[in-house]
Amino acid sequence: MEASKVFFTDMRCSIGTSLLDKMDKLMLAAGIEQINFQNAFVAIKLHFGEPGNLAFLRPNFAKTVADRVKKLGGRPFLTDSNTLYVGRRNNALVHLDAAYENGFSPLTTGCQIIIADGVKGTDDIEVPIKGGIQLQTARIGRAIMDADIFISLSHFKGHEMTGFGGAIKNIGMGSGSRAGKMAMHSNGKPSVDHEKCVGCRICSKHCNEEAIHYRDNKKATIDHELCVGCGRCIASCNYDAIAGPIDSSNDDVNLRMAEYSKAVLDGRPHFHISVVNHVSPYCDCHGENDAAIIPDIGIFAGFDPVALDKACIDAVNAAPVIPGTGLSDAQQQTGADACPCTTVKNDHFHMLHPTTNWRSQIAHAEAIGLGSGNYELVTVK
Repeated sequence: MEASKVFFTDMRCSIGTSLLDKMDKLMLAAGIEQINFQNAFVAIKLHFGEPGNLAFLRPNFAKTVADRVKKLGGRPFLTDSNTLYVGRRNNALVHLDAAYENGFSPLTTGCQIIIADGVKGTDDIEVPIKGGIQLQTARIGRAIMDADIFISLSHFKGHEMTGFGGAIKNIGMGSGSRAGKMAMHSNGKPSVDHEKCVGCRICSKHCNEEAIHYRDNKKATIDHELCVGCGRCIASCNYDAIAGPIDSSNDDVNLRMAEYSKAVLDGRPHFHISVVNHVSPYCDCHGENDAAIIPDIGIFAGFDPVALDKACIDAVNAAPVIPGTGLSDAQQQTGADACPCTTVKNDHFHMLHPTTNWRSQIAHAEAIGLGSGNYELVTVK
């Protein structure tokens, strides 16, 4: 497969030049001007960070991307979809509160913020997945699919299910509505926690299959023979009493995430940026973050999200381990520089999360035509 170009700049800055200046220069070198932005609606997909987490990307990075889009004639907005799990981002109201708390606002970023799948995570579009193997369609937040151009701005870090979280995870998992996230995480169907259920019957109004019934105690029960697993009931419950099982294997999640990414990107211009700084072992979805496992590396950009992720993972694996971190603890526990579960030396994320296989994410993305893991790295000073 032909190599895709990935452009890179490090974190070094001379006096008079900021990292944001370098980021803008990187985007231009990577060819963002090749896209016709004139009067186009541009979704800048990023993660606003769960409150309490301090590893997420600063709003300054988002403003730099939005400013460049506006200079090229586009109409940018920042976006993310609601989470499936209970937290500070599982509906649009608290999600916006979390974004504002973490510094993202029209004043700080120069553009509006739109939660892609609406107030309760039900505002989505069913999009075909061309070449899908695990899934045939994807449920994507409507605002993301309404955009003419898609840009991913990702914080590259570890993840306990997928090995790492980069462009593919930001695009695929991050763009899925609450129903879409359930489809990626689950082989099963949702159930009701009767201790939390108050018998309000709102969920049944959102069930097209008439699969929700009420017992003598007025608590909801889902008939799995009728349920199709759409996840609408999960989004409609104001009491977090309905949840889907997290029962897919880690590989299944990686494969479905790649397929969701393809659904998001097919048929329209797209561009991708990943910042490899404060590489925590876990996702920014946590309300906390562990110490960075390696030194900050830099910023990567390009048109191919698969090549981008592969370049980032290679850079992380080549970086020295910071003593006193979760990764150095894992090395000491194995007594070696390589996890005994793998033949690849210095596989940092596999050492942190031995049950994960991030390579399945890259391999499947290549197989379905999302991009190439083969890349040429171009350094921008």
